[in-house]
Amino acid sequence: MATAQPPAATPAANPLTAEWTGPYGGVPPWDKVRPELFPAAFEAALAERRADYRRIADNPAAPTFDNVFVPMQLAGRMLGRVNTLFGVMTGNMNSPAYQALDREWSPKLSAAQDEITFDPKLFARIEAVYRKRASLNPQQQRLVTRTYDSFVRQGAKLNATQKAQLSQYNQALATAFTEFSRKLLADEGTAILVADQAQLAGIPDSVKAVAKAAAAERKQTGWAIVNTRSAVDPVLTFATDRALREKVWRAFVNRGDNGGDTDTNATIAKIVKLRADRAHLLGFKTHADWRMQDTMAKTPAAAMDLMMRVWPAAKGRVAEEVRDMQAIADREGQKITIEPWDYRFYQEKVRKARYDLDQAQLKPYFELNNIIQGSLYAANRLYGLEFKEITGTVPVFEPNMRVWHVTRAGKEVGLFYRDDFARTGKRSGAWANVYRGQRGLPPAQTVLSSNNNNFAKPAAGEPVLISLDDAQTLFHEFGHAIHAMLQNVYYPGLAGTPRDFVEYPSQVNEHWLLTRDVLDKYARHYQTKAPMPQALLDKIEASKTFNQGFATTEYLSSAIVDMKLHTIPDGVVDPDAFEKATLAEIGMPKQLVMRHRLPQFNHLFSSDSYSAGYYSYLWSETMDADTFAAFEEAGSPWDKATADRFAKVLLSTGNETDRAEAYRTFRGRDPDVNALLKKRGFATEK
Repeated sequence: MATAQPPAATPAANPLTAEWTGPYGGVPPWDKVRPELFPAAFEAALAERRADYRRIADNPAAPTFDNVFVPMQLAGRMLGRVNTLFGVMTGNMNSPAYQALDREWSPKLSAAQDEITFDPKLFARIEAVYRKRASLNPQQQRLVTRTYDSFVRQGAKLNATQKAQLSQYNQALATAFTEFSRKLLADEGTAILVADQAQLAGIPDSVKAVAKAAAAERKQTGWAIVNTRSAVDPVLTFATDRALREKVWRAFVNRGDNGGDTDTNATIAKIVKLRADRAHLLGFKTHADWRMQDTMAKTPAAAMDLMMRVWPAAKGRVAEEVRDMQAIADREGQKITIEPWDYRFYQEKVRKARYDLDQAQLKPYFELNNIIQGSLYAANRLYGLEFKEITGTVPVFEPNMRVWHVTRAGKEVGLFYRDDFARTGKRSGAWANVYRGQRGLPPAQTVLSSNNNNFAKPAAGEPVLISLDDAQTLFHEFGHAIHAMLQNVYYPGLAGTPRDFVEYPSQVNEHWLLTRDVLDKYARHYQTKAPMPQALLDKIEASKTFNQGFATTEYLSSAIVDMKLHTIPDGVVDPDAFEKATLAEIGMPKQLVMRHRLPQFNHLFSSDSYSAGYYSYLWSETMDADTFAAFEEAGSPWDKATADRFAKVLLSTGNETDRAEAYRTFRGRDPDVNALLKKRGFATEK
């Protein structure tokens, strides 16, 4: 017999639709979020937003900034809250119930958005204000121009038949994004079970403890190596059992590419074709041309130019790294040729030989709680942000989450949430969320920001030791949070920045992890509490550019394949064949694989957000390297005048001014690519 389902809450009683209450300007009701509440919440929120826009479109008064754009800034607030709750749950707690909701509601939400974009009465009022924008102040002019351009890019000027077709494309894409995410999540939930502890030789005890806990969670004996980067990388780095390394590597790089129900290739082909058809309908040659209209790079050619300026140096460095690794394997009498599953293992041997440094030496000094405190210390010293932990006083959706109250110069900034550990149902990788963005327009809002990581959670009582790479990721994601917390804009429509600017503040923040002050104060041995010895710090400094061939090439290959994929005019593609042919064309070293192969490239295929935009990390890094150089030129990474100027000109201003102009205001010129090449240890350009 079918199990009776609990009745959905009525809109009046639904906690998902209510204004957020409590301290700190109101907080999300994470303790009340349940999947069965969302259908009624979406219905109520969509109805409210529809009514909000109907009032704007039907207003009989002559269109003005105040009666068109101001109410548009405030429209759909209930849907904003519901979407935030839903987006966080599908990213962090994605149970089958949420997956089913996502499949049902993603196309509905897409159609509802198109209904607003395609409303001719609304667009006529937007266009009327746009045509008379010269009388407005600069911020209002920018808001009007950006809104008008966005509506046009999204199809507001198409005829009725074209709008209907575009809406079909958008809904089909929303469904395909959900399908891709579901399939990849299923593959990332698998694990390789190891019964014989001898196979784990060389792997640090802390990593084995995590694998033991993962097996226990799955009610298995032995050790489970979960198919996520945080679990796989330590095995590839330390396991002396080459067969185990190969098995783990193959499982990881073939996520989404194994045939059967979880294979993503057909979904990707569908997405790429739909994107190309949509771009043509909107008057663009390719999806990349359409996506890059509102970026700093502006064109696919400009992005490719930067990538191909760096690619030869990166690829050349890989050849040097492989020679060094092969030499060690030969000296050890190993009858092998370096393969992708050997790279991390032998790079550690090279690091040890060249710098007397290995990752196992470093991990005891990178205890998670200490590194979190180090990130807060740096943000306070640079920008005056004050953090007071309030964990346990506001609702969270997972018991291991932590929360801080943030102030600056005695004024309320908001809250900062951390969700650090991997678990079933949580998507892989690391990311930042903004539950609520700052705005000055009444009713003013403070920030609710979060960081999400996938660090491996050890057994109870065990320390959480992370790698240097994980610590850099922590500082990176916290850079996004700093950007959100320092924002000071009036109109929320001027908050979001171009995709190739978004990663810039986060990448800049990585630099402070390896400053002497942060390391000396917070990189303390988890057992002895002694600070990291100076000799070890010197080795880290000496090895900063070590293995940059690997790091740059695995990233850049992914970014180049992304751009080439989305510049196929007709969008017809066999993803596996295309990936293989493109890598051959650019001369991808056979010892490496893309950081994100197409079948598991979440950035590209779980939404439009990074499609034709993965290059943005390199674009942003060009600015980030040049920005840190400004601190060095001032004599200290803690130079207050430089930090104040950086915060005032770039971090606090959202998109109130053109970001390239803002950068020139900060630096006095365009970013210098040589700073990036120097940072990575490559030859600089003349």
